[in-house]
Amino acid sequence: MQKLILLLTVVISITSCTIKEKPVFLGIEDIKVANSNSKIISLAATARFKNPNDLSGNLKSDAISILINDIQLAQVNSESFDVPAKKEFTVPLNVDISTDSILGIKGSDAISSLLQSLINKQIKVQYKGNLIYKTFGFSYTYTVDKTKMITLD
Repeated sequence: MQKLILLLTVVISITSCTIKEKPVFLGIEDIKVANSNSKIISLAATARFKNPNDLSGNLKSDAISILINDIQLAQVNSESFDVPAKKEFTVPLNVDISTDSILGIKGSDAISSLLQSLINKQIKVQYKGNLIYKTFGFSYTYTVDKTKMITLD
């Protein structure tokens, strides 16, 4: 009898907490230069999601490349982010780019492109890669490919 009650409890628990569908990726927002000085340029962005499920999970970036004027300068590798159940949530995608890495770019086209952007005070920033959601053995991959022109102050 106790085994039957335990089995019914487990079945009811599993069926009441359902995974209806994968969380909805609403997009990348608020791409901006958060800080810049002679040593570092900090870029910030936010990935927005909505989780319609009763269960939470984890979300992790999978080497999202940061391209400035079509030149890859950095990657966002974040720690695992806890996804809340039945809520809309955001995941920060922040990265610091060393100015030394920019100065060390090989090729005259790349350097002239970056210099032209500095003169025009406008750069093209692109976030490109994957975000991975995991919960109870399920895994979903979201492709990120967002480009924005940013005006420099």
